Amino acid sequence: MNDPIRSGLAGGWRHLDASLLTRNLTTLEADVVIVGTGAGGGVTAELLSAAGLRVVLVEEGPLRSSADFKMREADAYPELYQESAARKTSDKAINILQGRCVGGSTTVNWTSSFRTPPEVFDYWQRRFGLRQLSSTAMSSWFAVMESKLSVRAWETPPNPNNRVLAAGSEQLGIATGSIRRNVKGCWNLGYCGMGCPTNAKQSMLLTTIPAALARGATLCTRLRAERLRFVGNRISALECLALQADGIRPSGRRVQLRARHFVVAAGAIGSPALLLRSGVPDPQRLLGSRTFLHPVVISAALMPDRVDAYAGAPQSIYSDHFLHQAPIDGPLGFKLEAAPLHPVLYATTLHGFGEAHVRLMREFTHANVLLALLRDGFHPESRGGQVRLGSDGLPVLDYPLGETIWEAARRALLAMAEIQFAAGARWVSPVHEAAPGYTSWPEARKGIAELPLKPFVCRVVSAHVMGGCAMADGAQRGVVDHRGRHFWLENLSVHDGSVFPTSLGVNPQLSIYGLTARNASLLAADLLGRPPPLIP
Repeated sequence: MNDPIRSGLAGGWRHLDASLLTRNLTTLEADVVIVGTGAGGGVTAELLSAAGLRVVLVEEGPLRSSADFKMREADAYPELYQESAARKTSDKAINILQGRCVGGSTTVNWTSSFRTPPEVFDYWQRRFGLRQLSSTAMSSWFAVMESKLSVRAWETPPNPNNRVLAAGSEQLGIATGSIRRNVKGCWNLGYCGMGCPTNAKQSMLLTTIPAALARGATLCTRLRAERLRFVGNRISALECLALQADGIRPSGRRVQLRARHFVVAAGAIGSPALLLRSGVPDPQRLLGSRTFLHPVVISAALMPDRVDAYAGAPQSIYSDHFLHQAPIDGPLGFKLEAAPLHPVLYATTLHGFGEAHVRLMREFTHANVLLALLRDGFHPESRGGQVRLGSDGLPVLDYPLGETIWEAARRALLAMAEIQFAAGARWVSPVHEAAPGYTSWPEARKGIAELPLKPFVCRVVSAHVMGGCAMADGAQRGVVDHRGRHFWLENLSVHDGSVFPTSLGVNPQLSIYGLTARNASLLAADLLGRPPPLIP
């Protein structure tokens, strides 16, 4: 199979692996420096390079390609994820899955693609004055990116894992829908979280980054953006640390990048951390605040027949039924999805220990897992978390789990258990250290209602990080404006999920693609002095 990354490198792409540097480098200059190569950085790089601007991309992780993706967890997690897929909040109560490689989380996500819900845009307009953003105003940007990245209906029948959600919901009269996916020629393997080995996933690794490199952009990998240098209201340079081959420890070599404009797209933990390290103006102390995760609670079930949840499209069925039971700023709603299962992910997320854990692992092929994504950030008591810097200058996320979240978590665990039993489950248990597991819905309803819900006892995970550099209509309540432009530094933009002022209630990649396409086009127009270029 052709490997477009290796072919491009052989054809002359400009790629600097900073782990190979033998001296400091202070001569790299560009029109625009982009920190991060995920959904925001990738789209920005392609659009700006297509407009004729010289672009340099900075990525902390490695450059990998389909030839490296062997469908093995032991390889994928250390190579492609932040902290080997073990990143956690400061109190260790929430595990966070985030990409750390060229393409960012788009390289390892499960391809689920949703537009930003209309009610979220409406809330942003009311609460943050973002009148320029609405479903109508953004629809063309979403449509362009959907076409470009092959976001379309998944017509292959759902795998048994997703059929549990569909069948149980149908029995209970709960509406479900089919998830659109950004894939082309998908082999339906089910190993999306380890990097697509067939180049079917239309991630930034396969689409926008190669397009930018083909137009002369420069990609720097294993290079950590350390600090933005600025004088007055303009950034003059980005100081970077080269990392060793392990991609973790600095090598001692330094790189300085200069540009007319700087775009930060390091994700909703990395972007506020870089701005905090840089000491950029933040008079309202908003940087890193209101960072949102979609806290996720999990319900596991054992089905009568084999599920083999590792095989087939990871996510193809969803339900938004429980997102609309109350006003958006009322009790937290939640989105239901199924999760793929692979042995390491299953074993490390599963509750219990010793013989009880072994018994569940023996039933691995019969296991189904449902997820509830809690929509945080709208209720007055759900303020998300705070990104701060640790003693080593690296980001730390504080994320308190209050009663507002636990109340929604209990409703979600009850809803998922009922659906799983309605689909024929012979045993259901919340992923909770005190849950014995239940063999009937009446037993589960009584048991879950009485479970103590608190950190470490009830397992909480997330793969969606948003906020921390929020958009608003002014510097009193936001870090950037609706275009992603920083309120205090005139040549700084933020183009990633950190600009969302709340969570979304949906998987965020398409929201980032659409908003970034808009804002990168506006930026290109500003830098070139002419109307925005068409998206290629």
